[in-house]
Amino acid sequence: MAHKRVLPGFNITLGYSLLYLGLVVLIPLSALVLKTLSLSWPQFVEAVTSPRVVASYQLTFGASLLAALVNMVLGLLVAWVLVRYSFPGKQFIDAIVDLPFALPTAVAGIALATVLANNGWVGQFLHPLGIELAFNQKGIVIALIFIGLPFVVRTVQPVLEDSERELEEAALCLGASRLQTFIKVILPTILPALLTGFALAFARAIGEYGSVIFIAGNVPMVSEITSLVIIGKLEQYDYAGATAVACVMLLISFVMLFFINGLQVWQRKRAGA
Repeated sequence: MAHKRVLPGFNITLGYSLLYLGLVVLIPLSALVLKTLSLSWPQFVEAVTSPRVVASYQLTFGASLLAALVNMVLGLLVAWVLVRYSFPGKQFIDAIVDLPFALPTAVAGIALATVLANNGWVGQFLHPLGIELAFNQKGIVIALIFIGLPFVVRTVQPVLEDSERELEEAALCLGASRLQTFIKVILPTILPALLTGFALAFARAIGEYGSVIFIAGNVPMVSEITSLVIIGKLEQYDYAGATAVACVMLLISFVMLFFINGLQVWQRKRAGA
């Protein structure tokens, strides 16, 4: 007697999956690559290595890396507080962590610019001290920290919840200091999740656009991210040049995807060990 399944058979399910994947992902990406192939190799190299584009690479990846490193520390602290402590308003703070997921990125950028501008709520107090956090590279890093924090928190939080508190108590009873307990007992347990959260935040920051353009200043060679360079080429009807730069970002995104998947496999193996 054949087993009844909730979903249709394998052939139908696989067919729908491939159709959906092709329409939503593969066809657009194929069009991107095909448009880039209309360029000769020297034209492609010139498009992706011009000084303005290289400067945008340096800013995009440098700011994304810095923001991801900051989020790795801050996200661990936030996850630790949410898991290990009980206090009034905990559920509210736990919900606020997900705000960057739900908030439109343009709204986030406008809000940050309003707060951090020289005449903003916070910026008006920092400007007399010579500190400017909006419309420059610092504003880009702040925006990327804002949109990347939830990735680290939500990746580390369930691992902390499942960690065995008895191991920490045993280490303390055996004379280990709190720092030794964290480094030798807690950190090895959460490290795969922490690295996964870091990689997710970094990958998210690389492709960010909406929240950055309102606070970056968008000065070529100074505070212009790669996504804005691509938009600029499209506005100038340089479609092949735009797709060439986009292909470079796509290749880097695939590398980040494989890296994240590798970290997740490592995490599952450590959890099953």
